[in-house]
Amino acid sequence: MTMIVCGLADLPRVITQRRPSHVVTLLDPMTMISTPDGVAPDRHLQLGVNDISQPAEGMTAPQEDLVHRLLAFAQTWDERAPMVVHCWAGISRSTASAFTLACARSPEADEAAIAWTLRSLAPHAYPNRRIVALADDLLGRGGRMVDAITAIGGNGYSSLGAPFDFSPRH
Repeated sequence: MTMIVCGLADLPRVITQRRPSHVVTLLDPMTMISTPDGVAPDRHLQLGVNDISQPAEGMTAPQEDLVHRLLAFAQTWDERAPMVVHCWAGISRSTASAFTLACARSPEADEAAIAWTLRSLAPHAYPNRRIVALADDLLGRGGRMVDAITAIGGNGYSSLGAPFDFSPRH
C-alpha cells in the first residue's frame, strides 16, 4: 500500500478522502495536534520535534528515540490502507520519515533509487538530514541513506509541499 506525505493544512482533506489506517504527526511540541477525527488514537503517532538538523536551545532536535518509535509504529501497519506521514509543511520531517520507512520496509532496495523516486514524486522534498542520519545508523545502511538524500539535492527553497503518494516498496 501507500504512504501519503503531506503538510498539516492538507491533513483533514487527506484523512476524509483517503481514509488512512495510521497517521504519523511530526510537529513542534508546542503545536502538537490531538488525534484527528476518523483515526483511532492507537494508530496516531505523535512525535514532538522541531525541524532542525543540529541541536538548538529551546528546540527539540530529532533523536534516536524518534526513529525507534517511528519504526516500531510502522510495524503495526499492515499496508491494507494508507498511512499518512505529515509535518507542518510536508517538506522536511515528513519526507525524511517516509524515506526512512521505505528503506526499513525494503532492506534489499537501493537507497539511491528510493531517494530519486522521492524526488520525482515531490520536487519540494528536503528531507531532514538528522532524521535520515539517525535512521541510516539504526538501519545499518552504512551512510548510504545520507548519501542518497545528499545526491538528490535541495528543493529550490520551496516553503510548502503538496500531498503525494509514496510506496514503501521501491
